[in-house]
Amino acid sequence: MSAMRIGGLASGMDTDSIVKQMMQIQKMPLDKLMQQKVWTEWQQEATREQNLAFSSLRTSASNLRLQSSFNSYSAEMTGSGSAKVTATATAMNGDYEVKVNSLATPAKMTSEAQIQKTAGGAAKSTDAIGVEGRIVIDVSGGTDINMDIKADMTFKAVAELLQEKTAGSVPALRVNFDDTTSRFFISSKELGSAQNFTLSFKNADGTADNTDLGRQITGTAQASMSSTAATDGSITIDGITVNGLTSNKATVNGLTVQLLSVDAVATDTTPGTSTKVRVQSDPEKPVQMLKDFVEAYNKTIEDLQKQIVEKRYPDFQPLSDEQKKDMSDNEIELWEEKARSGLLRNDPIMKSALQDLRREFMDKVGGIGDGSINLLSQIGINTGDYREGGKLFIDEDKLRTVLSEKPDEVMNLFTVRSEAGDGIGARVYDKLNDIVKNLSTQAGSLGSPVDNSTMSKKLRRMETEITRWQDRLTSIEDRYWSQFTAMEKALSKMNSQSAWMQQNMFGGM
Repeated sequence: MSAMRIGGLASGMDTDSIVKQMMQIQKMPLDKLMQQKVWTEWQQEATREQNLAFSSLRTSASNLRLQSSFNSYSAEMTGSGSAKVTATATAMNGDYEVKVNSLATPAKMTSEAQIQKTAGGAAKSTDAIGVEGRIVIDVSGGTDINMDIKADMTFKAVAELLQEKTAGSVPALRVNFDDTTSRFFISSKELGSAQNFTLSFKNADGTADNTDLGRQITGTAQASMSSTAATDGSITIDGITVNGLTSNKATVNGLTVQLLSVDAVATDTTPGTSTKVRVQSDPEKPVQMLKDFVEAYNKTIEDLQKQIVEKRYPDFQPLSDEQKKDMSDNEIELWEEKARSGLLRNDPIMKSALQDLRREFMDKVGGIGDGSINLLSQIGINTGDYREGGKLFIDEDKLRTVLSEKPDEVMNLFTVRSEAGDGIGARVYDKLNDIVKNLSTQAGSLGSPVDNSTMSKKLRRMETEITRWQDRLTSIEDRYWSQFTAMEKALSKMNSQSAWMQQNMFGGM
């Protein structure tokens, strides 16, 4: 609690002004500390903004690691349209013929007739099945699955149990009881001949056939029912047949083939059908991707380079609220422009980031022989004059030519991963990832619930020290006022005594 304060009633001094002037001197270390805190906050903000720029660049660089990004081939199709063909990065120029011999299909089973409730009338999914027993799912070449059925189970519950019991097995089934048709619809989740199955209907102890249960699953009194045969897919590309496909999509010699319909087989009177494919180089996609990345990279390092060399003005410190009161908005803006200058000047992490990125781009890729492309300069991408700060420049004509003639080597230059070294795209992405982590450790990340970054810890220490200084200054100011108050009281007492003496001792003269 502050002591009672008495102004210069007795002394005639402007005590308030005197105390304020004395406190300004005492407050100088606190003012300096608060300026340092504001400066550190500005540095943290600038570092986080730069980290956001590097993070955005990392997102752009992620495509440089992927083989699919360097796919410079296109596939043009004519003919039956039984297949959709796309060229991957490992495709080869030329004409191809694709025939679809069969599609991969699932195993299916549907109740043969409408299922009736035991009390009569078409069954609904919420009705009880009305009989008990055991359904045995016979799997070709696998372990049979037993499923016990209770009379009070609904048709929907039976469908869900069938699906649950087969989850993770071959075949895994999708099962539904349809209210519109009063039938079970059962299908394997996967495709191919390995998905075939049979349902057998037994008594609760697993013995003897149970045609009553069979009727409530198939719609007719039977002891078992087999699925319609699932089939494997088969294609023929330029006379080479690929059988045993368990998906209607396959990749052969760099061509991804999606099977759509079966081609007609040639007879004595009618010719067979097929899809004709022409594969040719189309470098525009990877060229545009590289141009977009280089533009983003150059913008990022240009902005950073300016900040690293930006001049610092030590005489322009952050303004306090009291200082701003005596200045116009324009004066404050001009002052803070100078005060904020040089926030990242010669920052060691930023300088290291620039140097490391230049090296990742320009160093030879290990693991690729000298007879193949192993330098970025070999595809028409170079750094300019050193005064350009490490910017990249693209010779588009050369890049298109190399992508047309040696697309596989360009892809390897960026995407290869080996013990001898990683491709340019892979190592640039990894380096950007390291930079983002380092800057996050230094300055933290926006939106992070926990911030234990170096700068945030420093700011917390400053805040603690500021609080201590504020408490200390309050005590000092109270002491000053106590001293002046004591002086005023003493002077007041002295004045009173002097007046009394004058009145009593000399009053009669």
